[in-house]
Amino acid sequence: MRFGLFIPQGWRHDLTEVAPADHWETMRSLLHLADTQKTPAGDFAWESVWVYDHFHTVPAPTDQATHEAWTLMAAFAAASDRVRLGQMCTCMAYREPTYLAKVAATVDAISGGRTEMGIGAGWYEHEWRAYGYGFPRAGERLTALDEGVQIMASMWRTGSSGTFHGKRYQVDGALCYPQPQQTVAVDGEAKPSVPLWIAGGGERKTLLTAAKYAQYTNFAGDLETFARKSAILQEHCDAVGRDFSEITRSGNFNVLIGSEAEIADKLAWLESVYRKHTPEKADDEIEGWKNTPLRGTPEQIAEILTEWKAAGLGYQISYFPNAAQDHDQIARFANEVIPALR
Repeated sequence: MRFGLFIPQGWRHDLTEVAPADHWETMRSLLHLADTQKTPAGDFAWESVWVYDHFHTVPAPTDQATHEAWTLMAAFAAASDRVRLGQMCTCMAYREPTYLAKVAATVDAISGGRTEMGIGAGWYEHEWRAYGYGFPRAGERLTALDEGVQIMASMWRTGSSGTFHGKRYQVDGALCYPQPQQTVAVDGEAKPSVPLWIAGGGERKTLLTAAKYAQYTNFAGDLETFARKSAILQEHCDAVGRDFSEITRSGNFNVLIGSEAEIADKLAWLESVYRKHTPEKADDEIEGWKNTPLRGTPEQIAEILTEWKAAGLGYQISYFPNAAQDHDQIARFANEVIPALR
């Protein structure tokens, strides 16, 4: 199993106790930690770092900072040496796919070929409307995702969008040079591309788009749901002639690691943040944290992830509470959980 780490960027009210002038240094220090942290065996713990593509805080918009994802991608690219750089996930409608392909290729050049492209249809309605994107029905957003992925893939692999007349996007000869430094296998041939992570578990459309174009998927839920959606993804792969084994399945998890007393302290910290900034949503948020699958001692968490690994989870991305200030929990995961899954 491979592992990624979320960097607090403010979206989940995870920089509220850090002075605004210190936000970048806080994020950069965690980036450096992920870039260099090793397990006791001497291998690097974290393959990748991740941020969210949102403009307003969650679970409700507030006046607290949320740093923009692709600006951070460029900054992370210049400020790190090894770790891969992803967003979970970029909203297709927030940037035209031609522009987004160009941005990602530029970040790939800055990073020396370390960019991931997490991409999804989007869901945070008030954010869409506040920024003037409207909020199309789900089917239209999913159509935009499918078409946008096709355009980006063409620009990366050939250097041009070609002529594309879709229901949502119409483009004609948009160029993307330089092309990405990375390659992906297309019909047995290596083509320039940023790896595509199609995020979301929609069974009729999103997983079909993933079957056609993704190198990675990202969906979780509980273990039973993950297994069901994995089976549906395989059915879509069979239908479009894609080798199911070519797609790595990933999941994002909130992590509460430690003794029950240590976990209670983390939950108390989370509750204090939510009660202060989004009191009307605090109960639901705390309940969600209490029910995270990855809650317990390092040994318990390793056992849980072993079950997920057996079900086909190949990549796990961790979000830790108060990661801006509490690095011990990250070190504990790297030292005691990751080695058990390698």
